[in-house]
Amino acid sequence: MVLRRALSLRLLACLLVLFVLPAGCSTAGDGGAAPPWAEGMATVRETALPAEARRTLDLIDAGGPFPYERDGAVFGNFEGLLPQRPRGHYREYTVPTPGSPDRGARRIVTGRDGETYYTDDHYASFTAVLR
Repeated sequence: MVLRRALSLRLLACLLVLFVLPAGCSTAGDGGAAPPWAEGMATVRETALPAEARRTLDLIDAGGPFPYERDGAVFGNFEGLLPQRPRGHYREYTVPTPGSPDRGARRIVTGRDGETYYTDDHYASFTAVLR
């Protein structure tokens, strides 16, 4: 009887892990729905970004001035990790990396339709920024 009860509890725990817990998870990071352009991507709230990334977003919102010559340049999406759009749709901006002797690996990429993405590994991966 004790063994049967232990097996029933273990089965119940497995079912809970398989079916109930994933239903409460979201790629939006806070339980909210991701906008259509971020579907299927990891997301991060703007407030959770590093301070340097938030300052870069403030500069983008203000239209500059930008500290790096390449800021605002067309981002080609050659890696294919962002949704395919016509050339010129995406722009890239440097997120300063403290202690880095150059521009570092961190960037904000924006889209013409209000999309915002963050990468901290020089375009090897992207996170959709929820603003």
